Amino acid sequence: MADSTDRIKQLVADGVRDKVYPGAVWAIGDAAGTKAGDTAGVLDPAEPGIPMRPDTVFDIASLTKILAVWSTIGALWEDGTLPLDEPLEGFWTEVAGHPLGQVTARQLLTHTAGVPLRAQLKNLYGTDPAAIRAGVLHEALHRLPGEAVEYTDRAALILGYLAEYLSGQPLDQLARTRIWQPLGMSHTRFGPLPTGLAARCAPTELDENTGHHLKGTAHDFSARLLGGVCGIAGTFSVLDDLTRFLRYMLDPTTAPAAPSFGPNWVEESLSVHTGALEPVRGLFWHPAPGTDPADRTYVHYGFTGTGMWISPKQGAWAVLLTNKLRYTRDREPLTRVRNEFRSIVFG
Repeated sequence: MADSTDRIKQLVADGVRDKVYPGAVWAIGDAAGTKAGDTAGVLDPAEPGIPMRPDTVFDIASLTKILAVWSTIGALWEDGTLPLDEPLEGFWTEVAGHPLGQVTARQLLTHTAGVPLRAQLKNLYGTDPAAIRAGVLHEALHRLPGEAVEYTDRAALILGYLAEYLSGQPLDQLARTRIWQPLGMSHTRFGPLPTGLAARCAPTELDENTGHHLKGTAHDFSARLLGGVCGIAGTFSVLDDLTRFLRYMLDPTTAPAAPSFGPNWVEESLSVHTGALEPVRGLFWHPAPGTDPADRTYVHYGFTGTGMWISPKQGAWAVLLTNKLRYTRDREPLTRVRNEFRSIVFG
């Protein structure tokens, strides 16, 4: 473990040196807790005297799909409210008679639903949230359901709307009351963040409208368009909250109170559901690059520079949080760091 920890520290520090990201926070552990963790670099290169800290708040971007959508959809599945393999129109009146009505929740979770590949909400539907929702739910499909695996933000947006419909609650309230509060994730919330909390937030991309880097406001345009809350992105969190979430996935007894999804949903999700189609997918989680799906090391990334891994087979988890988007949209430098990080932790 000492050798692995030293290698991770060097890897993450090298990423700061090479300007892959201004700073990073990371941890690795198991169901019992954190085994190692550290920070590197600074919060913002414009203020080099402020270091990254374990409690730095990150715009976790697409990790929202796991923390808010995958988890609440799992809760609805576990309590029998949501069938995964029935066409949506059978229980969702908003999509009845529209192309989306023939799609199943499982197909959305595996990115095989055939829905359009890009959100492009404002260009397609304007800025009114009700019009956006109607447009997304009534749009024609890009291809036949089950024909191909194609990652699209639309899947998470649609599942977020579905969770709201079935629960009768806004997504932020649903995630907070059924997932985050029971797990003790007290620093996880949708933005925009209040001023005091935003001061602890790692900045992301330059906002051309204000001339300042986004800090406490979601980088994702769709999330901003929808007031900060949507299934695609918009959640902010800290390292400790993410470790609580992953520990619970390995061992439900670690939660202060039981959230509304459990080990059955975890087991269902962390296995291949795409058959012979490539790339293989679980339910929103996917096998980590460079691993055999049979090894069951799964990962999910956020566009801003975040990522979390889990391996039920090894009983281990890992988190690497960066604000690489403060520098660049180029994914390749961070991809190399992520792959090496995964290799050190999980082999």
